[in-house]
Amino acid sequence: MDIEFGIRNVARPVSFSTAAKADEVAATVESALKSDNAIDILDDKGRHIIVPAGALGYAIIGSDTTRPVGFGAL
Repeated sequence: MDIEFGIRNVARPVSFSTAAKADEVAATVESALKSDNAIDILDDKGRHIIVPAGALGYAIIGSDTTRPVGFGAL
């Protein structure tokens, strides 16, 4: 699933993919916003994406990436 975070006072969004379900990501973001904690999500490459809740401008959660397009080994 593709995720995009808009950070306040930053021109470029943070975009990444994760294996988590949309409901899980939405619950993580919502919980962090309510408690004013950092949003911590693990991406497909094993990296932690950590965003302070107060710095989040918007979050776009969606588009499952079940079959990526590209030129791989045939």
